[in-house]
Amino acid sequence: MKIVEKGDKIALHYTGTLDDGSVFDTSEGRGPLEFTVGSGEVIVGLDKELPGMNVGDKKTIKAVAEEAYGPLQDNARQPVPRDQFPDDVPMEIGTALQMQTPEGGIVMVTIAEVGDDSVVLDANHPLAGKDLTFAIELVSIA
Repeated sequence: MKIVEKGDKIALHYTGTLDDGSVFDTSEGRGPLEFTVGSGEVIVGLDKELPGMNVGDKKTIKAVAEEAYGPLQDNARQPVPRDQFPDDVPMEIGTALQMQTPEGGIVMVTIAEVGDDSVVLDANHPLAGKDLTFAIELVSIA
């Protein structure tokens, strides 16, 4: 029976939860997640635990923040003068926005704070700074 090795294309079902038990993502109701082990397509904390698994194996994997989406970066939070926002942008904490970098790239941000004169935008990944737990089942190895 083949076991997972780096470079194998695999498929797995998963449910990702936070420390409080809330589900942040799942393959339930969808097809399995397919990717190549060791290719950087998924977070390190999950990827490194897959070699040695067999089809049908189930496993619970804890990925600490540093091996998931990294720690929260203070420099990813920036105040922006409120008058630089169009009038139709809702000034509510949690509102997701797309910003364009000077080089023309797109960065996803959320409104973290709203003041009278400025708005703090946060470019951290929504799961940055959080430990993640994955309940997985290996479906196939190609």
